[in-house]
Amino acid sequence: MAIKLEMLRCFRAVAEQGSLADAAEVLGRTPSAVSMMLRQFEDHVGAPLFESTRKSRLTPLGELIHAEARRELAHFDRTVAAITGMAKAELGHVRLAVTPSVAQVLMPPILRGYMATYPGVHIDMRDGDSDTIQRDLAAERADIGLATLTPLPGFSRHLILTDRFGVVCRADHPLARNWSDLGWSDLQGVDFIANGLCDQITDENFAPIRDNARLNVANTASLLSLVRASVGVTLLPELAVLPGQTDLCFLPLIDSTARRELWMLTPPDEMMTPAAQALARVIRDADLRDAQA
Repeated sequence: MAIKLEMLRCFRAVAEQGSLADAAEVLGRTPSAVSMMLRQFEDHVGAPLFESTRKSRLTPLGELIHAEARRELAHFDRTVAAITGMAKAELGHVRLAVTPSVAQVLMPPILRGYMATYPGVHIDMRDGDSDTIQRDLAAERADIGLATLTPLPGFSRHLILTDRFGVVCRADHPLARNWSDLGWSDLQGVDFIANGLCDQITDENFAPIRDNARLNVANTASLLSLVRASVGVTLLPELAVLPGQTDLCFLPLIDSTARRELWMLTPPDEMMTPAAQALARVIRDADLRDAQA
């Protein structure tokens, strides 16, 4: 007969309680059932584990086996707790890939609520441009992606929000003074810094502005640093300019309806851990209307 986990629990309970009756009460079983299981365990071991029938004192072999039984049962209980926690999304690891504006504006309140609800989940959030995020998803380096993402075979795609495009310049730039009366034509002759999101603007009046740009920058932080240094102006979605950045201005496009679409891509539910499924659900259910003005 193989040693069963119930035998180890029974033996540990008797050893720690000092009697069959007390062990039976702890285990929620009858003293006779505990006695029979203990006898089966000792028969398998082939030697007595207690010095007397009163079960109040362990033999030297019993002491050694008791120490091993405690370690094994503790390891088993931790394993069961971990499996249960992961199944309930109480434990786990989620890899999140987002654009810088999403990381700075949208994710803080979402993650604050999620981490309070699931304190045992570890989150690895990396920011990058949309092309990098798309590659990370395809290579299974990310569980959830939030960016301007195209459909990816085998992934679910959910539109999270849209935000308007606008010109971003220094607060003291001449464009900022009279922008309400200006349009695309007023960007002619202005040093313009292109970026990957400019490809989403299909307005024909914007094409010559983009084509004449002498500088193209992919990283949003670098792009804004160049704008601050008066190297030029650029075009970005509204979320890219934080409310506290008073040295910069976001000037909505008055002769264009172009908007940036922010999509969430995730693998099928059966390929995601419960923790990742829960975070994707929280993101989908978040009230992001303030970002869609």
